[in-house]
Amino acid sequence: MQKLAEEIRKQRERPEMAGVGEKELLKEAIRAFPNLEKSPEGVPRLPAPPPPPPSVSSQSPLPAYAQNAPAEVKLEIEYLLDVALRQGLVKAFAEAQKSPYFVLDAFHDALAGRLYPELQKRGMVK
Repeated sequence: MQKLAEEIRKQRERPEMAGVGEKELLKEAIRAFPNLEKSPEGVPRLPAPPPPPPSVSSQSPLPAYAQNAPAEVKLEIEYLLDVALRQGLVKAFAEAQKSPYFVLDAFHDALAGRLYPELQKRGMVK
């Protein structure tokens, strides 16, 4: 999380990112994050999100544009999200690099959607 927060700060300093919302900054930081894969110390793993209460139907973690994708594409995106949450961002990004661009982009957007509330809670983004 700390490395991701550092990447968000770097993105915030870029002139072309002036006036961009926090979620968009997070998406850009995630897109830039694979460049950090070679870091020897690795990236801390994210805690798995708590399961939704039984009475609440869980919303799909996929971005709206991926909702109508073929089942195997949706499963691949969900698999990558699971890898990120259980095995860490570095492992997930390495796996995602093997995927088609649509899957990679949808994974980044879905990850940003999941991470944003957690980063807000930790005070890393507004």
